[in-house]
Amino acid sequence: MYAPNSQKNSRLLLGHRRKGEEEDIYSSREIPKRRIPYTFMVQVLSCGNGGEKVELTSAEVESLRSEIADAEERESHLKAQLEHLDELLRSARLSGYLYIRNRWMALPGEPPIDDSDVDDWLPRFVVLHGSCIFFYLQSTDLSPLDSTLLSDVVEVGGLPSFLQEDQQTRYSFYILTCHGLRFECSSLSKIQVDAWITALRIDCNLDSEMTTKDTIKS
Repeated sequence: MYAPNSQKNSRLLLGHRRKGEEEDIYSSREIPKRRIPYTFMVQVLSCGNGGEKVELTSAEVESLRSEIADAEERESHLKAQLEHLDELLRSARLSGYLYIRNRWMALPGEPPIDDSDVDDWLPRFVVLHGSCIFFYLQSTDLSPLDSTLLSDVVEVGGLPSFLQEDQQTRYSFYILTCHGLRFECSSLSKIQVDAWITALRIDCNLDSEMTTKDTIKS
């Protein structure tokens, strides 16, 4: 016996099957994974006795690595400074902080300039080492700001002492080179200035005869 609804039911069943097959096809496809930006990747670090975990992004980890590298570089630089200072103190004939200013000798026929009221003294770490006098900004500096050969020094002598603004007496001396450059040096310690004058005169092979010009004038 012919069933009038059988053809209709078979069509509905076929349509349902095709729809199910399409769903199976789409569900079987792998959904591509999105790549997480490197900046937002998370790393887990364990720290402490309790094993607590701290989550850090890759950017934070890189920042920590950069800070560690900077600290190691500073440590290396400080170590080099200390080694350099140790070598200076061990091998230098004389060293210490002095106040320094530079003056040029007046040319023939040029009137002298009175600059006694000019306060341009600058602290420098002065080192008498080998055949040179070195002027450092600080004792820990690896390179000097200036230097002069002992063979260029033609005269070393004392200068009049003077009062600072705080009413402290500062004793001074000068180092004159063959180029006309004069280094004027001063200190609060008369003993220190006397030691520099004596050491420089010996190392520069200058006349050892002490005159009023060679001693500190007070």
